[in-house]
Amino acid sequence: MQLKVQPIDIKVGKYKVILNTIDAKELGVNEGDRVRIKNHETLTAIVDFTEDMISPGMIGLYHEVKEAMQREWTETIEVFPAERPRSTYIIKKVMDGNKLTQEEVEILVKDIVEENLSEIELAAFLTSTYINDMTDDETEWLTRSMIDTGDKLEFDSQIIMDKHSIGGVPGNKISLLIVPIVAANGLIIPKTSSRAITGAGGTADLMEILAPVEFDADEIKKMTEEVGGVLVWGGATNIAPADDKLIKVEYPLSIDPHCQMLASIMAKKGAIGATHVVMDIPTGPGTKIKNVQEGRKLARDLINLGDRLGMDVDCALTYGASPVGRTIGPALEVIEALKVLENFDGPNSLIEKSASLAGMLLEMGGVAMKNQGYDLAIETLKNGKALEKFKQIIEVQGGNPNVTHKDISVGEFNKDIIAPTNGYILELDNKRLVQIARLAGAPNDKGAGLVLHKKQGEPIKEGEKILTIYAEKEAKMDTAFQSANTRPPFIAEGMLLERIQSFKEI
Repeated sequence: MQLKVQPIDIKVGKYKVILNTIDAKELGVNEGDRVRIKNHETLTAIVDFTEDMISPGMIGLYHEVKEAMQREWTETIEVFPAERPRSTYIIKKVMDGNKLTQEEVEILVKDIVEENLSEIELAAFLTSTYINDMTDDETEWLTRSMIDTGDKLEFDSQIIMDKHSIGGVPGNKISLLIVPIVAANGLIIPKTSSRAITGAGGTADLMEILAPVEFDADEIKKMTEEVGGVLVWGGATNIAPADDKLIKVEYPLSIDPHCQMLASIMAKKGAIGATHVVMDIPTGPGTKIKNVQEGRKLARDLINLGDRLGMDVDCALTYGASPVGRTIGPALEVIEALKVLENFDGPNSLIEKSASLAGMLLEMGGVAMKNQGYDLAIETLKNGKALEKFKQIIEVQGGNPNVTHKDISVGEFNKDIIAPTNGYILELDNKRLVQIARLAGAPNDKGAGLVLHKKQGEPIKEGEKILTIYAEKEAKMDTAFQSANTRPPFIAEGMLLERIQSFKEI
């Protein structure tokens, strides 16, 4: 069928076209089917329908197809029905509970990367693996395929360090300390990090305050070789691209299949050439890993997959029921981290966790003897070597190496949440703290967030400040403040949790 092009300059993340229902019926295709577009080269795209957006005799090309085909408004293209890719039948095999071969996993990942599958098909795959986990072999093949279908970093050094946190703990700014500690001791650590999706600030959101974080794989390699380490956003690279495409589908489903979580973590480590990795597994209420038993199971699975991939993986179960440090939100967290680097001045939870994990890496990398890594990490913070290395990292990434914590701006609007009674803080609700920080504007508003004046187990007096909310916009400040007062993110000794009135009073 000959159809006239109507460009639609909207990015949808895959090859998609829109047909009028009359033309679709004539072609014999249904919504979600594929059509083959032929004009000098052949391209296959997923079909959407419309009754009025596109007129009969025309075809709407979304941005990705328009760019690939380089067609103009005045041009006509030829369209044919196309078969579904083989990976759709592979997904059906997963749905039926059958095991895949290595070749089938490779075909599936290739089609994910090349945008040959619809969101519904990806959702079916993820839901099936969420219900019926993949085998160790399948998970290894999935991980290797995710590595092989993207860019990879290759260094001359035989030892490449990395660190990863499973997440779920607000204020977890430890990478800003760990990377310079490790690099200051002569090890290579190309740290690719994420932006916050549901949190108040990912490591990339924090580092972006100090320097650019968007670089391609070649730039990351060059910068790492120059100063020993970087802190960059992994999403700007083509490292393990299948992972980002799967995460976009996982998020609205609120699922994280175990095999996919393992492959997601380890593929990104494998793609940067990591040989030695420390995994931070926070456990406790409000975290992704509810208890130590679940944490140990995850640790064994990560270590097993690492062994299959030729990586030395050590795991640290850490306390995750309370924020790391006393700040939540990009600018506030950067200030707290810089104070530790500049003056060894900061919360014990931040210093201890950072030094402990950095110490594990130093021991794995062979620059510290067993059980002496922590001491070397602390010494690297105290003697200023970590600060000097961090300045080099900032500079190589295009930032100002002379920046100090005093140069970082926070939101101009702030309000305090006051203690309602005398007693102790019995519990902090991590999820509520993140919700309030996000209502205040974090992570998009870099100066928004929270400062915790009191943490779990600390005494309070009626009228004392428990936390301060910062925001860049007054409206967001008011929304966050009202939310925090209506449903406080803490439980204090003797505090009224909820009032339930009788029906007569209502």
